[in-house]
Amino acid sequence: AVVSTQSTGGTMASVVNAADGRLTITREIDGGLEDISVSLPAVISADLRLNEPRYATLPNIMKAKKKKIEKMTPENLGVDITPRLKILNVVDPPVRQAGEKVPDVSTLMEKLKEKGHL
Repeated sequence: AVVSTQSTGGTMASVVNAADGRLTITREIDGGLEDISVSLPAVISADLRLNEPRYATLPNIMKAKKKKIEKMTPENLGVDITPRLKILNVVDPPVRQAGEKVPDVSTLMEKLKEKGHL
């Protein structure tokens, strides 16, 4: 295992431990496992092995079906949704020209030279 202290984030973390304002991240690399230590705040991305997914059980699925979903509006949450951008102009992209089939590579090269692409 290699220990690095220069990182501000860790990618593909399979084990994360926190202590004294730092994270120790273990990640899988081609040569084995690498341990890096980063200070907080830090950005980390998780590997599949970091957590075990929780699977819903049938009783919990049935309870969720019966539970009422509360509808909220932005006003209820105190969120201002006033548009902050002003659209000045909308223009359609240029219409694409039809393609042309060529019988072989030499003809293709000639066409490209004619149009100045080569």
